Amino acid sequence: MNKYSTKSVGDKAEQKATKFLKKNGHEIIELNFYAKKLGEIDIISTKNGVYHFAEVKSGKSFEAVYNITKSKLKKLYNSIDYYLIVNKIQPAYCVDAIVISGENFEFLQYIENISL
Repeated sequence: MNKYSTKSVGDKAEQKATKFLKKNGHEIIELNFYAKKLGEIDIISTKNGVYHFAEVKSGKSFEAVYNITKSKLKKLYNSIDYYLIVNKIQPAYCVDAIVISGENFEFLQYIENISL
């Protein structure tokens, strides 16, 4: 049996990603925004007037970046559209990926402005 549940691993990765973003000048706006049936945005932050919508992926024994599929990105973009409508904002924004790996989550890769 796994030492950690998938949820706890994800939570730990998101905490590390949030800490990284703060350290690098981001203001955290919201965590785990649920866009009804569309999907979830892991981290919403701003830096220099630009909104950053971040997808966090983690893995110990595989390349977690491969879990960011075309289908996942489509859901993320739909969730972003919903967030912007609900909050009545039209900011400049980008979609980022934060990939955390290693046995103790010691490796972090920040990929800014990913697209379909």
